[in-house]
Amino acid sequence: MSGADGAVPARKGPPRHRGGRRKPRQPRGRDVTGILLLDKPAGMTSNGALQATKRIFGAAKAGHTGALDPLATGVLPLCFGEATKFSQYLLDSNKRYWTEIRLGVRTESGDADGEPIDTRPVPPLTEALLEEALEAFRGEILQVPSMYSALKHQGQPLYKLARQGITVEREARPVTIFENRLLGFEGDRITLDIACSKGTYVRSIAEDLGEALGCGAHVTALRRTAVGPFSIEDAITPGQLETAREEGGFEAVDALLLPLAAGVGHFPEVLLPEATAYYLGKGQPVQVPGAPREGWVRLMLKENPEPTFLGVGEVIDDGRIAPRRLVVGK
Repeated sequence: MSGADGAVPARKGPPRHRGGRRKPRQPRGRDVTGILLLDKPAGMTSNGALQATKRIFGAAKAGHTGALDPLATGVLPLCFGEATKFSQYLLDSNKRYWTEIRLGVRTESGDADGEPIDTRPVPPLTEALLEEALEAFRGEILQVPSMYSALKHQGQPLYKLARQGITVEREARPVTIFENRLLGFEGDRITLDIACSKGTYVRSIAEDLGEALGCGAHVTALRRTAVGPFSIEDAITPGQLETAREEGGFEAVDALLLPLAAGVGHFPEVLLPEATAYYLGKGQPVQVPGAPREGWVRLMLKENPEPTFLGVGEVIDDGRIAPRRLVVGK
């Protein structure tokens, strides 16, 4: 089809290679690799925190390792570049939370961001009463995920369905509560320290605890204090990050990144000689004397002065270590 003046309109869109194929899109931003422990502030989504941090680093590629609700604060590991390949191991790791729970009020979302839907009197609280109720939320338990979780139903996150007034059936899932410690209580508020496995919803613990006490409950504050090997003491606030960038540029913020191996620091370390590492790099399982007999391992190449991180592997049935995820170029 010709234009009004009889000329053929110019082709829209980016230039193409011969054969009509588009040129591969070039990544925008710096090639940054490492892990940043962000102390996410309240009122910000995890993706919002990720995008803001990515801009500060001018990074081409980044991802977070498990969302925190806008209400929640605390440890949010952000992976840059090659570290994104290992983010799943942080997603699968254990977590620790400090939480404040208000008794006597249920909300539609199970936290203070939701509208109240039920109010009941709070029974007189004693340490013995609370400890007895908390005993049901220790060890291996079955937990029904909240409708305000990021789990998906037919491709849609549950929280999006919940905001449309839609409730769907959710199956109870096994989770492990390693520790559920009562820190204090006053009036209608209690505070807990909870160490748990992946997939545990603290708001569900609050709601179920409220029902066990006969008064309902919701989360008023939540702070993630640990993710796998990482602790809140080592996390950086957005303000500290911005100050570092303003005062020292990219060099200053890059210095805050942890190395790739830190993300799997909870895996046992296995040192490999160069010859063994060569076969591993070809995708072949290898025998390593003295290696663990089962589970996941952190693969390190013996080098001077310090070993080099190669990736992660898994011990298979015959005792050899099979590569599962390797660093590019290693």
